Amino acid sequence: MNGATLTFVIGVPTALMSAASFAASGFLQHRATHEVPARATGSPRLLLDLLGHPLWRWSIGLAILGFALQVIALRYAPLILVQPLLVTGVLWFVVFAAASYRVRPDRTLVTGILLCLSGLSAFLVLAHPSRASGRRGFGGLWSALPLALGLAVTVAICLTLAATVARRWRALPLSLATGVCYGVTASLVRSLQNDAGGGPAGVFARWQLYALILLGPVGVLLNQNSYQAGRIGAPALTVITVTDPLVSLAAGVVWLGESIRTGVWYVTGEALALFAVTGGVLLLAWRASSGRVNPLAVPAPPDGRGVQRRAAG
Repeated sequence: MNGATLTFVIGVPTALMSAASFAASGFLQHRATHEVPARATGSPRLLLDLLGHPLWRWSIGLAILGFALQVIALRYAPLILVQPLLVTGVLWFVVFAAASYRVRPDRTLVTGILLCLSGLSAFLVLAHPSRASGRRGFGGLWSALPLALGLAVTVAICLTLAATVARRWRALPLSLATGVCYGVTASLVRSLQNDAGGGPAGVFARWQLYALILLGPVGVLLNQNSYQAGRIGAPALTVITVTDPLVSLAAGVVWLGESIRTGVWYVTGEALALFAVTGGVLLLAWRASSGRVNPLAVPAPPDGRGVQRRAAG
């Protein structure tokens, strides 16, 4: 089979299966966070609680499977095709929630999700990010200082908002902080790949590795905080899914020598696509904060605290 045939026979189905695996992992994590004691934002005790929950342990296996399938998809299909297919994970999340709770999806919620995903997919296709000549990595640690400061300020603002806004809004700033952490993490991984001189042993001499070791758990913890903060998991996952590639792309353009299309028509299309994403996020924010009960929300425990302890065994 030629390359085009392999793309559609292996690459596309594998990318969709990867998206489904990541979505199943997120759905199980969302359920698990509502079956362990509520913890303060940023408390590592939440991760310790989740390690003891069988659903969360299964979610890690599904996340690993999703990553492996993503690697296979990228072997047979270009990144610009795989990326839009991976964002369908949010739709898979809605399918899993609807099947698990035996309800129909909320129309407003689905509309917001579709706006976000179609806008992001259109932006990625129009922008067509590619590697350009010039810098291929962050270089010295000091060159990444603006990125580190931007990350710290953004996360601090999101955590402040999460601590001050009403509970019904709390998941959104936490999911934004998560997406930013994941996007920066992805850019650090790409930088490590670009600066792979010295072989595998040379990786241990790169500051990016130690930044990943520090930032990775922070992103995972914020992700679980965002899930625990809201009974509806889809808005949080959508914000993370949209923010992650956009932040990663921005870091790639500024620091890693990557480029996007900048012609007048392309820029106009990219702006319209981002406008659709913004509208979708606002719609999701309104839906998540409204008083109406959502059928895709994780069932509330009998005591009404919004979080419950896992039953023994």
